Amino acid sequence: MAKVYTSQADEDTIKDLQKNGLRATGHKWMVLRLALAHSLRLPTPPDDGLDRRDDIGSEYAMDVVTGEGKPDGQDLTDQFRVLLSVYHSENLFSDPEIFVRYLQRHIRRGLREFRSSWREGHDFHEFLYQEWFARDVAMAKPLEDVSGRVLAALREIGVTAEILECREGPRVTRYTIQLPDANDLPVLQRGVEKLAFVLGLGEAGVFTAPGREARTMFLTIPRRPETWRMPVGRDLWQWLEKAPSDWRLPVFPGVDEAGEPVGFDLAAAPHLLIGGTTGSGKSVALHALILSLLKTCSPSQVRLVLIDPKQVEFAPYRELSYLWNGEVITGTRQGKTVLEELVVEMESRQALLAAGQARDWAEGLANGRIDAPFIVVCIEELADLLMQDRTMEDSIIRLAQKARASGIHLVLATQRPDAATFSGLLRSNVPSRMALTVAKGAESRVILDENGAEKLLGRGDMLLKLIGQDTRRVHGVWISRDDIAQTVREARQGRSA
Repeated sequence: MAKVYTSQADEDTIKDLQKNGLRATGHKWMVLRLALAHSLRLPTPPDDGLDRRDDIGSEYAMDVVTGEGKPDGQDLTDQFRVLLSVYHSENLFSDPEIFVRYLQRHIRRGLREFRSSWREGHDFHEFLYQEWFARDVAMAKPLEDVSGRVLAALREIGVTAEILECREGPRVTRYTIQLPDANDLPVLQRGVEKLAFVLGLGEAGVFTAPGREARTMFLTIPRRPETWRMPVGRDLWQWLEKAPSDWRLPVFPGVDEAGEPVGFDLAAAPHLLIGGTTGSGKSVALHALILSLLKTCSPSQVRLVLIDPKQVEFAPYRELSYLWNGEVITGTRQGKTVLEELVVEMESRQALLAAGQARDWAEGLANGRIDAPFIVVCIEELADLLMQDRTMEDSIIRLAQKARASGIHLVLATQRPDAATFSGLLRSNVPSRMALTVAKGAESRVILDENGAEKLLGRGDMLLKLIGQDTRRVHGVWISRDDIAQTVREARQGRSA
């Protein structure tokens, strides 16, 4: 008889939910079905890593999971087949083995999500309501019109204005206001923090920018988190399909304040600094950039150097054929060695450019005189790396100064954006910046050379400043573990070195 297998961690979650979540009403079959329902709400299919049986906690026959063979309407097997057939766009009535496999993946993913999202001591029924229904109910209602409060708050700081337009975005509402007198502008700029206080925004801030018409300003007011609309992995795949054909290394970190996708050519960046405190969404932003490259480039077009001192974030990519030297770098000595190798590679490529009479790598590829991939170096926690061996900064600075023409591009990230991590020499040679939420204005200035990141909303809210462009606010795309696993699986199956 077919069975669904769980891991020991899954079993611990089931027991915890039985005892502390559902209490006396919690049967195992109920927990398994709740886990299935929770997984089916996620847009990306669960990954095949959940097929593994190397850590078996328990096994469940189909009569427990779906009620197979039970009388009086208790057999829900066909209903489960329909749900999974629709979700995966496959006919699972004709292949019982694949049906059970998908069933196990969804149940195990649902248990994993419970494990990471619900905490013992919190009401589990309230957790389910918030996860399954509260957000949908909130989004079904018209968003609250706070125009009157905005005007009243402006009057309180001494500005009399007229609202010309109100535009709702994924997380914020942007008001176009007209000032009757140009002398009101400095009053507004001085009173922005007080304006946020009057509106009850907490630590989140109000952003201002000049409007397109005379005496107009944009006021960007954050909304309550339950009204946010988060772009997800499948949105990223659609954006990449429409990326301009002349972008060599297309990446999309998220959407702008109006919900329009924001992307750029990493080859033109040509290097990127990323900073943000713990929980700001920095690692998710890194994954969005990496998945963008995996979706649009083959190993013959780009090689990835992934340096991860924490040994966690880049682990899902360790079996990719895209990797420089075939591995994710986790050790300090390895990191130093590979950076020195890249300096040698850069110098070798400079000789190739000179021989091919090309100004840069893109031109050499276009005229056919060069046939080698771009190299993208991602360092997940630069501060940790430099703390262990400061001499690595010399190689990083040399690459930042000269590697752009050689098709080598740096993405340097840290949760401690201070002057010790991003020295002046390093910042001056890395012109594009991405700032997620930071603790104070000084950290924002280290990343962007301006304030603002200390007023962001967290969870992927960021300020993006690309070379030669004004700073833009971007709401990051949410990348799940399943998005990463699916993209890695496709990359391994569909592309060869």
